[in-house]
Amino acid sequence: MFGKLKSSLFAGAFAALALGPVAASADQLAEVLDRGKIVIGVPENFPPFGSLGATFEHEGYDVDVAKLIAEDLGVELELKPITSKQRIPFLTSGTVDLVVSSMGANPERAKSIWFSAAYAPFFSAAFAAPEVDASSPEDLVGLKAGVTGGTIEDLELSKSLPEGAELIRFGDNAATLSAYLAGQVDVLVTGNTVAAKMASENPDRSLETKFIVRQSPAFIGVKSGESNLLQWVNVFVLHKKLGGVLNELSIKWLGQELPELPTL
Repeated sequence: MFGKLKSSLFAGAFAALALGPVAASADQLAEVLDRGKIVIGVPENFPPFGSLGATFEHEGYDVDVAKLIAEDLGVELELKPITSKQRIPFLTSGTVDLVVSSMGANPERAKSIWFSAAYAPFFSAAFAAPEVDASSPEDLVGLKAGVTGGTIEDLELSKSLPEGAELIRFGDNAATLSAYLAGQVDVLVTGNTVAAKMASENPDRSLETKFIVRQSPAFIGVKSGESNLLQWVNVFVLHKKLGGVLNELSIKWLGQELPELPTL
């Protein structure tokens, strides 16, 4: 009896050891290809990266990237509109295969998921008309720059603001944008998505990036441990950068050339 019990326990332990590596080595890339469909989380309501368009179809920079991913994989795409708080839980639970939702990378998030190379520009910068010469904070001397007080743009630019430069602080984004459109300031210091929205609503006002105040690029979220899928996504991002596709999307949705994106 003892011998049979010992043999049974040994067999059970061996089976557990055998099953362990199989579960640990599950390949999500292969699963997506076998399934013939990929589920990608995109912004629920964060234009111009993702939101409902006039035809009630989801559209935006991230939506276009998700479509390109499915196209290059040769699989069907299921878009999953998600909020910021849902991005990591949906990825770790397997509700989505990837998160393409203007997500920044930081050490805390990296405890739970993996990040691809940067695929989208998200930055704070100084914007102005083409004729305004301001390629650095030093060039703001003699110009009036408008910023929303207490924002990241305000805090970051204040660190490098030269003596003699005039930085006018406003109470909110609406007041800052109104001041720029009214000609009360020469330079608008804000986030690139805010600038893009203003430019699209005022096509008669040319606006270009003069210098970047702070980079906060977006990365594609991949479930932790999925090395094959991460490798594929990184090659995808590199391919779209080199081919100019991401630059085209940046011009289409953000009204600006794609800036140099940092890598992890």
